[in-house]
Amino acid sequence: MVDEKTLRDAVKKTVGRKDVKYVVGYDKGTTGFQAAPTFAYEEKDAEKFVFNPTCVNNLAVYPMLEDKPPLRKGEEPDTRKIGIVLKGCDSRAIVQIIQEKGLKREDVVIIGIPCTGVIDPKKLKVKFPGQHKSVEVKYDNDKFAVTVDGKTQKFSKDELMPEKCKECEYPTPIIHDILIGKEIKGVKKPDYKEIEGFEKKSLDDKWKNWEKEFDKCIRCYACRQACPMCYCKECMVEILDPQWVRRSVNLSENTAWNLLRAFHLAGRCISCGECERSCPMDIPLMKLNKKITKDIHEMFDYKAGVDAEAKPLLAMFKPDDPEEFIL
Repeated sequence: MVDEKTLRDAVKKTVGRKDVKYVVGYDKGTTGFQAAPTFAYEEKDAEKFVFNPTCVNNLAVYPMLEDKPPLRKGEEPDTRKIGIVLKGCDSRAIVQIIQEKGLKREDVVIIGIPCTGVIDPKKLKVKFPGQHKSVEVKYDNDKFAVTVDGKTQKFSKDELMPEKCKECEYPTPIIHDILIGKEIKGVKKPDYKEIEGFEKKSLDDKWKNWEKEFDKCIRCYACRQACPMCYCKECMVEILDPQWVRRSVNLSENTAWNLLRAFHLAGRCISCGECERSCPMDIPLMKLNKKITKDIHEMFDYKAGVDAEAKPLLAMFKPDDPEEFIL
């Protein structure tokens, strides 16, 4: 359990620095089912910062969304750092972005929080449908204590956690400047049983499955917006000359979009699950990402976002890499 006073003191200290422009963290959401991202521009703003099981969002997306408008004549660019509150899985995104030189390590001040798991808002809303006056979720040893309209119920973590938490290998942020709480050692491993079972299906069955899923896609690009690794200045789906993907919402173009994005994340996906969580059509996008992650780990013994000093997978050459797949 995180001591919120310690967290707020760390935010005050960070935002009070002359070389920091703001700190992004979590505030209690409007419904209580999910925390909302919030910003501290001055020390008093730190009082609204929280950390609890509803802090699901991967805040690593924010440094890459930083708007840099054209400068007026004689105006100097704002080179101050961004402070950011990160869970263990989220820190892998920053590590990967640093590997890719999207950020420099000195660009960010990381307030790390060892995490024992968060809740899946969709699962929580199934348990408590409809509107409620107040919702509060707290850690209670190996359970989640959910208080709705004054009545408290306890649930096992497995019952409400997203799949990513059940397989989290890095509960403590890989890199941090300030650590709130004690380090938690990772003991879990990815579970590929579902992927292995899917691999055994015929090509026809696989296609029917994805045809059904991709046909639901409404091309809202919520997956792209929530993904910290989708930080290209201009996305290929918005380029009109040449036009790589048509804007039509049909099975053909939906398939092209989802497969292109999955391969764009090959060797880069840090398994935060934000794409799947944000999808309004409940497309199992992590099944696709996890298959590619599994293959990359087996072929190249590589995991994204675990070593800031390493080179990205597709920027490396190893003479001993397997070559059986090269035609």
